[in-house]
Amino acid sequence: MKKWITLFTVTASLQAADWPQFLGPTRGGHAAAEEKALPDSFSDDPKVLWEHPLGSGHAGPVTVDGKVVIAHRQGGDVVVEALEMATGKSVWKFSYATDYRDSFGMDDGPRAVPAVSEGRVIVHGAEGMLHALSLADGKLLWKVDTVKDFNSPQGFFGRACAPLVVDGKVIVTTGGKNAVVAIDAKDGRVEWSSGNEEASYASPVISSPKTLTCWLRDNLSTFDLTSGKLLSAEHFRPAIEASVSAATPIKTDHGWFVSAEYDVGGSLWDIGDDGSLKKTWSGENSINCHYATPVYHEGHVYGFDGRQESGQTLRCWSTATHEVKWNSPRLRGGTLLIVKDKLVVLTESGELWVVRATPGKFDSLLSAQVLRAGHRSYPAFSDGTVFARDGEKLVAVKLN
Repeated sequence: MKKWITLFTVTASLQAADWPQFLGPTRGGHAAAEEKALPDSFSDDPKVLWEHPLGSGHAGPVTVDGKVVIAHRQGGDVVVEALEMATGKSVWKFSYATDYRDSFGMDDGPRAVPAVSEGRVIVHGAEGMLHALSLADGKLLWKVDTVKDFNSPQGFFGRACAPLVVDGKVIVTTGGKNAVVAIDAKDGRVEWSSGNEEASYASPVISSPKTLTCWLRDNLSTFDLTSGKLLSAEHFRPAIEASVSAATPIKTDHGWFVSAEYDVGGSLWDIGDDGSLKKTWSGENSINCHYATPVYHEGHVYGFDGRQESGQTLRCWSTATHEVKWNSPRLRGGTLLIVKDKLVVLTESGELWVVRATPGKFDSLLSAQVLRAGHRSYPAFSDGTVFARDGEKLVAVKLN
């Protein structure tokens, strides 16, 4: 069922579980464990709590301590805003000048989801600027120019790595002779830089307590988190030059699932605590991820399969048998997250879906128009509420 959503206003304070970074609290697309399960049925008018106007950009929101933080482009400035989760009221605003222009005429706004840790908001702009702001008031704490300091190349669509904050370090893939960089989160001091290849459009993850895994342009690579030492690298990328790898690796019960389009397909990898890499399975009849990172739940991976240009399907795939369990109807594409046993999907058509995370069949519980079409940003989920954006506005939609 598809329905348009009625706008409501609320003033009550929200007690929320945080969504502090790209792909949520565990960087795997899962909502916080303390979130309530979503209902098995929905009324005809789920509530839009508020809307807030935005400029351009594909950077999704994050939520921490009752605030929603969002980065977007207004004219010649990147604007970072903190809003009250309950009302959408502005708490603070920070901006900086940018001259980024997309080489392919795509959106000129920021691409990377910010990260929030220990009272600091870390923002990575498409032009290569890295800013740390105070979560309390938006004041600038430090900044790093990755183009000037590390010769970060623009690539096809600008810099899009979502910062990873771990062990007091801000990790970003900058590409070039300093492919991966670790910055002290307190003062912006460079702790280490490592690698020598282009960045991809996948963001880094922690595969073991002291091991960083990065899918770069040419290689799936692991690094020592403390020193930056390259531990292992296995060539893994599309064969054609005009291609990107954008889906971040996710952990499953059969190793790490890594996937791309352009005749790459999906694969499963064992990543050892020592950084060792071993591909245990690969094949195109899985989920071929063009840009969206999938999610894992109880023996199955759920994600968007296919090229965006020719249409995609939301798909369920078994990690044990390597079988496709179901496909949704074809659509332009989208992004997704998971709350307990339900998938929350934001499509490129601006629809919000809730789908059961079960291998039995494609079981859609809700389809509601909440945004304009033609957008690829990742939503956030906190306290039963989806926070999602397009190129004109940010909305808060209550699901639970």
